Amino acid sequence: MKKFVSRSAALSLPLFFAACADNEPAENQADDNADSDNQQYDMSSNEETAEENMNNHNNEGNNGSGHGHDEEQHEEFASEPDSINEEANADLRHQQTKNVTRMDTDSPSDMALYISQLVWPATHEDNQPGTVILAPEDEWQKSLAATTLIHHPNDGPVLLMEDGMISAETINEIERLNPKGNENGTEVMIMGSAEEETLSELDNYATEHFDTESVPEFTAEIDEYFAELSGEAPETVFIASSEEEAQLFSLITGSWIAHMDEPLLYVDDDGVPDATAEALEARDGDASMYVFGTEELISEDTLNELNEYGDVDRIAGETPEEMSIEFAKYRSDDELVGWGQEEPGHGLNFVSTENPQFAISGSALGHLGKHAPLIWLEDGEISASLYEYMAEIRPVFEDDPMDGPYNHAYLLASQETVPFQTQGIIDEKLEIYGEHGGH
Repeated sequence: MKKFVSRSAALSLPLFFAACADNEPAENQADDNADSDNQQYDMSSNEETAEENMNNHNNEGNNGSGHGHDEEQHEEFASEPDSINEEANADLRHQQTKNVTRMDTDSPSDMALYISQLVWPATHEDNQPGTVILAPEDEWQKSLAATTLIHHPNDGPVLLMEDGMISAETINEIERLNPKGNENGTEVMIMGSAEEETLSELDNYATEHFDTESVPEFTAEIDEYFAELSGEAPETVFIASSEEEAQLFSLITGSWIAHMDEPLLYVDDDGVPDATAEALEARDGDASMYVFGTEELISEDTLNELNEYGDVDRIAGETPEEMSIEFAKYRSDDELVGWGQEEPGHGLNFVSTENPQFAISGSALGHLGKHAPLIWLEDGEISASLYEYMAEIRPVFEDDPMDGPYNHAYLLASQETVPFQTQGIIDEKLEIYGEHGGH
C-alpha cells in the first residue's frame, strides 16, 4: 500500500520545473529578466494591428509558404455555406472528420474520461500521467483553478467528482492510467470536499488533499503549492472573476494555465480578496497580470487595486466568444504570454457555451498534442467573427498540399448540442486549400 503524502510535507524541488518543461519553444518559457511594456491591452489598437496584418498577409500572396491568400479567397473562406445538406448525418458509422475530432457526450464526467483517454493513452511510461487531479463537478471555480496543475511536473488529467463522490468509471480510469507520481510521490490530488468513501477508494494511491472552503483561499493555496513545486512564484498571473456571471470569460484561462506554469487568481464584485492580494504580494510588485473579463464584470476600480502589485493587461473582447478568439490570437510584446495563433497550422478546441463545464477537462488539450486554445461556440453555432477567424488561419498551398501546414480542431459536444452539419462546416473551413482553387 502506498503512503499518504501530507500537504505539509517538505518539498525539495528547487528549479525542477525548468527541467520538466514539455518541450515548448524557448520563447514560451518563464524569463525573469524579460522586459515588458506593461501597458493596458488596447482593444481598438489590437483590432487595427490585426486588420493591418491580415491585409499585408493577404496581399503578399502565397509565395510557396502555405500561409497566404488573396482578398477574394478570404471573403470566400469567411462566408457561411450557401446551403446545408440536412441528410449528412443520416446513418453515420462514426462522427470523426478529417480535420475535426469530436468527443460526443453531454456528461461532464464522461467528457473528462474521454479527454483523459485522448491525451494520455498510458500504453507505456512515457505517456502515462504523473498525477491525476480529482476536481468537483459542481464548483467550476475550484476546478478551473486546479487546471494549472495539469502542467508538468504533474502532467495529468482533471477527472470529476460529483457531490464528493467518485464513480466506478472514474476509479477504472485512474487504474488504467496507473499514474507514475510526481517528484513529490503524489499520484492523485483531490480538490475540494470528498466523502470518506471516496478517500477509501483511493487508499492504494499516494494522495494530497486541498480542501479550503473559500474560493480565493483555495486558489491562493494552489498558487503557493505550484510555486513550491516549480521553485518560485511565477511573475505572470491570470486574473478572472469568481462570480457566476463571469464563468464563460473565466474559463478561457484554463487552456493556457494548463499549457504554462502560470496560475489563476480570482477577484470578485467586491474587488481583490485578501487571499488574492497576499498571493500577489509574494511577487514583490513584479506581477504581470492578464485580466479576463469585461469592465462590467471586473471594474476599473478592481484593475486599479491590482496595479498596486504590478502591471495589468485586460484581454480584449466584449463577449466570451470574442474574448476566446482574441486570446487565441494574442501574444504579449515580450512573447511570453498568449497563443499567437494568427497563421495556419494550429489546433483549436471548440466548446459550446451551452456546456461550459467541458472547458475544464478540455484544458488538457492546451497542455499536450496540438496545444489547442479554447474557442467558444456561442449556443453551439458559428458566428460571423468565428468565420472570419477561421478564414484568417486557413492554409493555402501553391503546388503541393502535402507540404502543409494543417489545422486541426477538437469538438467537445454531442450532436444534440452541435450538429454534425456544423462540424462539417468547421472541417471545411480549416481545410488546406489550393492557391488557384480546389484541393
